[in-house]
Amino acid sequence: MVKLADRIKQLPPYLFAEIDRLKEEVAKRGVDIIDLGVGDPDIPTPKEIVEVAKKAIEDPANHQYPSYVGMLKFREAVANWYKRRFGVELDPESEVVSLIGSKEGIAHLPLAYINPSDYALVPDPGYPVYPVAVMFAGGEVYKMPLKEENGFLIDLDSIDEDVLKKTKLMFLGYPNNPTSAVADEGFYKRVVELAKEYDFIVASDNAYSEICYDGYKPISFLEVEGAKDVGIEFHSLSKTFNMTGWRIGFAVGNRDVIAALGKVKTNIDSGIFQAIQVAGAYALDNAERLNSEIIKIFQKRRDQMAEALNKAGFEFNTPKATFYFWVKVPEGFSSAEFTKKLLQEKGIVVTPGNGFGDAGEGYFRISITNPRIEEAVERIRSAAV
Repeated sequence: MVKLADRIKQLPPYLFAEIDRLKEEVAKRGVDIIDLGVGDPDIPTPKEIVEVAKKAIEDPANHQYPSYVGMLKFREAVANWYKRRFGVELDPESEVVSLIGSKEGIAHLPLAYINPSDYALVPDPGYPVYPVAVMFAGGEVYKMPLKEENGFLIDLDSIDEDVLKKTKLMFLGYPNNPTSAVADEGFYKRVVELAKEYDFIVASDNAYSEICYDGYKPISFLEVEGAKDVGIEFHSLSKTFNMTGWRIGFAVGNRDVIAALGKVKTNIDSGIFQAIQVAGAYALDNAERLNSEIIKIFQKRRDQMAEALNKAGFEFNTPKATFYFWVKVPEGFSSAEFTKKLLQEKGIVVTPGNGFGDAGEGYFRISITNPRIEEAVERIRSAAV
């Protein structure tokens, strides 16, 4: 047998793949499973987006290789949406690149900049792809703990100066997965100052900006003065329009960083099927109307979940954005122990906090992408007794 590369041997089990394995074991026992684990919306993609895609599939012009960086029509739709939503001006030809989902772009960005011994700063807890992508590029991962006492914002002043001097890349993710925390303009201003002082790139993961409640609207990192000088922002149509399986997203911002990411992609993939880009452009052109209907459903579920968790006596902060609740595990349990108990004894799938990083220990994440909320919380409560 040919040995695996060291980078593969170093990989932890992918969090959600391991959950799927355990879920399958429990399902074989005939247990009724309520899955509150993965952030995969159960609501269908809006019908009119599907109809646009159907028509585009029938067009022979869309059957050939697409542009590596994306159809200009799609990139223009991205730029127009950013202008309407965030007030950010973008050149669709040089400051926008299409992605096969934002995960793909996040995973490829370190390949453009990270050399061995270079550092990348990643939030902990955070999206597992951040540290894995850095490790694949041969870089060193520096974890930035997200603590409740800081509102789960990164304590930028606590980062070691010797590390900052060797840093090439910082990943951010607000609204945050998994904690559901949000960032304000003051935080982003400090990030820009730090990036300019130590000459590193900021990669803002803004995939959840449109899943928001009570009239709150998350801001873009790129809204802050000087942000485009130092970084880019990722977004995905997955959450905004319930299009997780379609695999379409984009990165926007600094033209040099966009070009570098595009160069990696040119050598690795061949772009997104054009029919999907046509549908994506339509979604963005009609974002305000299409997204508002989706948010009504998640707003109702968020309120139901908050009420049920409160009644059950759990400790958590009601999210202003994302479809996640970041909940403290009951006393006497670790994150892994409690989530395993929930699955094996109650048929409830939630995600252990430590699966997102060491600083996530003591919490579990609930996704409200399943309508069986009150029943699920009752099972969770009974497991905690």
